[in-house]
Amino acid sequence: MKLIFAGTPEFAAVALDALHAAGHEIALVLTQPDRPAGRGMHARESRVKVVAKEKSLPVAQPAGLKTADVQALLRDVSAEAMVVAAYGLILPPAVLAIPPRGCLNIHASLLPRWRGAAPIQRALLAGDLETGITIMQMNAGLDTGDILLQEGMPITDADTAATLHDRLAAMGGRCIVRALQAPQKPVVQDEAAATYAAKISKAESAIDWKLSAGEVCRRIRAYNPVPGATTLLDAAVLKVWLAQTATDTATHVNAEPGTILSCGADGILVAAGDGAVRILELQKAGGKRLPAAAFLAGTRLLAGAYLGV
Repeated sequence: MKLIFAGTPEFAAVALDALHAAGHEIALVLTQPDRPAGRGMHARESRVKVVAKEKSLPVAQPAGLKTADVQALLRDVSAEAMVVAAYGLILPPAVLAIPPRGCLNIHASLLPRWRGAAPIQRALLAGDLETGITIMQMNAGLDTGDILLQEGMPITDADTAATLHDRLAAMGGRCIVRALQAPQKPVVQDEAAATYAAKISKAESAIDWKLSAGEVCRRIRAYNPVPGATTLLDAAVLKVWLAQTATDTATHVNAEPGTILSCGADGILVAAGDGAVRILELQKAGGKRLPAAAFLAGTRLLAGAYLGV
C-alpha cells in the first residue's frame, strides 16, 4: 500500500521500519524539524528521519500542516493512507481528509484509557496491570477516533517507562502491519471510560517520601528515563532510577518518611509513608548512574540521614 508516514521519536521509527519491511511503499515521511540537543546544542535529526534516510525514503519536515503548500505536497503524493505515530504535530481536518483511507494512529494504550501525550507513564503511575496498542482511525478530537485494532500486554512490577516503551514500540509495528493487511470493523470508543494522559512535567519528578512505598516505586519506574525521579541529599539533587518496595518492614515502623534506615550491598533502605523503599540504582548530579553498592563505595551515607526537601 502507498503510504505517508508521520512520526518523530524511536517509538515511531520502529513502526516505520516494520511498514517498510512488510513491503509497503512509503511515498513520504513527515517528521518534526531538527532540534538543538546535547551540551553543544547542535541540531539533531529525529530517529524517524535517521531511519528514513537509511532506507532512502523522501523526508519533509514542515513546522506545521496548515499551510496550502504543505497540504498540496501531501495531496500530490497520492497515498492511500497516512500512518501517524508520536508525530508531535496536530493534523488539521483538511489533512485528515486527504488520504482515501484516512489517517491511522498508533497509540500506546488501550483506548479510551489514557488519551493524550503520556499514556505509558500514566499507566505506570496509576498502577495499571495492563496496557497495549490501539490502532485508531483519526478524527479531529484528541485520540477519540474509532478503534480499528487493539492488542494488550501485562505491566510487570519490574517495568519502567523505558522497558514498557520498547515492548509497546515493537507491538505497535506489528499491529499497524496487521491493521493494514486485514482491516477490521471500526469500534466507537466508550466516552464514559475515557481518561486523560497529561504530559509529564519536570515538577512531578520530585519524590514525596510521605507516599506509600508502592506509590513511590511506581513513580520512580514511570519517570525512568524521563525526567528521572529526584530527591535531595544535603541540598544536592539525586536521581533515583531503580527501586523496590522492602519486605522487611519491622525495622522502620516509626521512622520519618525520607529517613535512610540502612545502607548496604543490597541497596539503600528509605522510610516511606507506608512501608519502605529499597533504592537499587541512583545518580549524583553530573555523575553516572550507579548500582547502590557502587554509589556507596564513593559516597558516605549513614542510617539516620534524610532524603527530601
